[in-house]
Amino acid sequence: MSGAIDIVVNLWTAEVTKNYTAKLDQFWNWAKVLDQTKDGISVDEMLRRMDQAGIERGLLVATTGGDVGSDIFFEKPYTLIAGTINQYPDRFRGIMGINPSRIMPWLGKLEKAVKEYGFVGAHLYPHWFKRPPDDRMYYPFYAKCAELKIPIQIQVGHSAQWFLPTVANPMTLDQVAIDFPELTIIGIHIGYPWTDEMIAVAWKHPNVYIGSDAHSPKYWDPSFVKFINSRGREKVLFGTDFPIVDFERATTEIAAHELRPEAYRLFMRENAIRVYGLQDWVS
Repeated sequence: MSGAIDIVVNLWTAEVTKNYTAKLDQFWNWAKVLDQTKDGISVDEMLRRMDQAGIERGLLVATTGGDVGSDIFFEKPYTLIAGTINQYPDRFRGIMGINPSRIMPWLGKLEKAVKEYGFVGAHLYPHWFKRPPDDRMYYPFYAKCAELKIPIQIQVGHSAQWFLPTVANPMTLDQVAIDFPELTIIGIHIGYPWTDEMIAVAWKHPNVYIGSDAHSPKYWDPSFVKFINSRGREKVLFGTDFPIVDFERATTEIAAHELRPEAYRLFMRENAIRVYGLQDWVS
């Protein structure tokens, strides 16, 4: 097979990281990436690490969190992400973060990112808005994603940040999938510590998938590895949440699981191509 496709990659240049809030910097310190955060990671260095790990392409996320105007609000502008994509069109595509604290302006940003900048999906951090994924606050965005025919990544599992409530148990995706069968949903961060619940929702709904990012593959639950390797081989997409999990660490630890060749190929590349409609990009 050709190289892997990482569905959750964070642009980490100094231009981005200088805008992170103090609380976020505390979290990066806890996550052991603060040293890289302060200095930033250049795009060339990120590409070098991707090449070393056998990762051919990545989806760059224009993340956002917190109510606009609050002391924890942050935004990684989609125009900045688009600029990087324009420099490296064979390596990156964009994922647009959504912020429901300003519904109409962010709906406009989402549509513009997709229609004018070629972004291929959306991204939601429910913890930053203190309401679960099945809250009606998010429904305008789900409807817009369905209309635009793009998948949405939703962070599920615990929030990790001690200053944010954990609101996104994977089972909260159940009602969303029922209400929006036309919407492709990817529960990212594997739903930890409710990994089995995430597996159950993905198994139940044809339109629900799992992203493997943010947690070291070495520590994945055996049930998750078994799902990737068997009945869930078409339901799980490779991701790192770089730099939270380094590219080479991820691919090395995944190799140690000794997945079946077909399951490995689907997980590392083919599922992302199918779910995100990347056929023209990778051909």
